[in-house]
Amino acid sequence: MAFKIFLSIGALIVVVATLAAVKFAPGFGQFSIMAAAGASMVMPPETVTAATAKAENWENTLNSTGSVVTVQGVTVSAEMAGKVVSINFESGAAVAAGDLLVQLDTSTEEAQLRAAEANAAWAGVNLQRSTELLEKKAVSKSDFDLVDAQHKQAVAQADNIRAVIAKKTIRAPFAGRLGLRLVNLGQILKEGDPIATLQTLDPIYVNFSLPQQQFSAITPGAPVRVTAGAASGEIFEGKITAVNPDVDPATRNFRIQATLPNTGEKLHPGMFADVVVVLPATEKVLSIPATAILYAPYGDSVFIIDETKGAGGQNTKILRQQFVRLGEARGDFVSVLDGLKEGESVVTAGVFKLRPGMTVVVDNKLAPDAQLSPKPKDT
Repeated sequence: MAFKIFLSIGALIVVVATLAAVKFAPGFGQFSIMAAAGASMVMPPETVTAATAKAENWENTLNSTGSVVTVQGVTVSAEMAGKVVSINFESGAAVAAGDLLVQLDTSTEEAQLRAAEANAAWAGVNLQRSTELLEKKAVSKSDFDLVDAQHKQAVAQADNIRAVIAKKTIRAPFAGRLGLRLVNLGQILKEGDPIATLQTLDPIYVNFSLPQQQFSAITPGAPVRVTAGAASGEIFEGKITAVNPDVDPATRNFRIQATLPNTGEKLHPGMFADVVVVLPATEKVLSIPATAILYAPYGDSVFIIDETKGAGGQNTKILRQQFVRLGEARGDFVSVLDGLKEGESVVTAGVFKLRPGMTVVVDNKLAPDAQLSPKPKDT
């Protein structure tokens, strides 16, 4: 029994020794061969996108929010009581100044006007006859003055009736676009009853505010760019036309008004608007795409691509990590205040998976198009 145990142990020792020789033997053992292959293996270069740090002049701007306001806007209403006999507009129609909107019943006034005009004509004839008689001294001055006063009174009576008819003939006070119709045919209107709103939409105002510290920087004529969310992100350009001379003591802001062309009437009163005021002075910056920045608690950095000569005399691109100090961000770009030089090439995508010393190949076929004023299709 003991002999069999010793025989089994001996066989186990032989098997272990054989395996050790196969795995660990110098020069031809499996682990030695794997170590040699690993030492000679070279990692393929990483494919990256890159951009060059550029010196640019950025606009100095001030941002604010405001509201779109009509240049002229009223609620057209009845000036006198009367019955609606004619409606000459449709809801939402564009009208010119003086266009007839609503006609109230003026049949009584028209009859009175015919009588008043006949009376004025008769008074005019009497005045002409009295004038001729006065020249011949066939009538006294007092009698002439009486005839003259009667003529003026008759003319004034006719003018008064014409004024009543004009007030019952409701016209557009200025050119613009009407709102919803608020009256119906045959309706009896009281004085002041609304008929429709009327707004001038082109041009149009945008009112906004800025802090008092910016008062000296704002002058009439300064260009502005306005974006209204309801207008599909389109940018409208205009100019500052008025600056309020006083500062609000509650907010310490001052109000500004800009005028914009509104071709197509895409801006409407009451819309919320983002306003950018463009200042005359520009700022020189060194800019790179924001995607090139590796943000970290211990400092922000970029990977700079350096070119060196390889063993075969070929150019090799190697990464170098460089810490930078960042400035203002604008659109898809960020300005670099320190740590980067103009003309240096930086990696712009996937920087979180890179490390210093890696070899790379630059391929910008799929690189995103960075813009200072991006306009995403989906907002």
